Amino acid sequence: MQNTNGIHHITAIAGDPQENLDFYVGVLGMRLVKRSVNQDVPDTYHLFFADGQGHPGTDLTFFPWPALPPVRRGAGQWDEVALGVQPGALDYWQPRLASAGVRCGDLETRFGERVLPFEDPHGMRLALIEAAEYSTFDFTPWPDGPVPVEQQIRTLAGVRLVERDDAATVRFLAEGLGFRRGDTEAGWTRYVVGDGAAGQRVDLRIEPHASRGQWGVGAVHHVAWRATDTDQQLQVQQAIAGVGGRPTAVIDRFWFKSIYVTEPGGALFEVATDGPGFSVDEDPDHLGEALVLPSWLEPARADIEAQLPVLRMPTLARNG
Repeated sequence: MQNTNGIHHITAIAGDPQENLDFYVGVLGMRLVKRSVNQDVPDTYHLFFADGQGHPGTDLTFFPWPALPPVRRGAGQWDEVALGVQPGALDYWQPRLASAGVRCGDLETRFGERVLPFEDPHGMRLALIEAAEYSTFDFTPWPDGPVPVEQQIRTLAGVRLVERDDAATVRFLAEGLGFRRGDTEAGWTRYVVGDGAAGQRVDLRIEPHASRGQWGVGAVHHVAWRATDTDQQLQVQQAIAGVGGRPTAVIDRFWFKSIYVTEPGGALFEVATDGPGFSVDEDPDHLGEALVLPSWLEPARADIEAQLPVLRMPTLARNG
């Protein structure tokens, strides 16, 4: 079967969009590479934060829905998102986050890598992990950002998933997406594809008596996995169907093509193509500066813009 290549992007639910923008650009130093709307619910933003060029595997996106209640954590739900940095970078990040008023957990070691856990302003669980990316991974720094190039977040390193039972989910991961089992540590079992490096990992924890999780502010909405092109995507789609999944038809998201499927435990997966990328409709030097709408929403631009709050880019003060 054809494996996925690693994480393509992760989409989460935020609260206030200005607070979301201020944190991910102003504090974490990620570049806003696309300012759009939820294509299915266009009265809310869809904000994309990534590396300097918006490469697949670096892209953390948000639907700001401040009216939702907070996330209810539980089974069948994506948990913490890991962001990869270079070895030694946590010595920079720990004081930077503290100076921004971010409450962090203690430095710890997971699977042999240094980790700094923390939460964003809306309760989303994050961790910075010192880890090397896989061999075919592309990263471009953002030279105009507030974080020095050598300390910048380089990749979506991995994600945690909580389930009541692992049998059906593990079969889905293995036969549908090509994952293989790795080590177990502190109740978490790592499943990997490809090199098993940062960006190619799911850590799974089984909690048989956990209540069902529910989306809300601070939740991960879905995790998308990379397909190089539509041929690979269709092979993965067939593999998912062969293991009992019910993937959607291919949906054109303009910057990539997507299929979606809910795994047996309830977590939402996506498989997205690497291209054509975020520069297909914007100059690479000006990504994220203007509101970009799909063609069928352009006739409603005035009404859509009237419903969206004005966003202001944060002041990008560099320290370190």
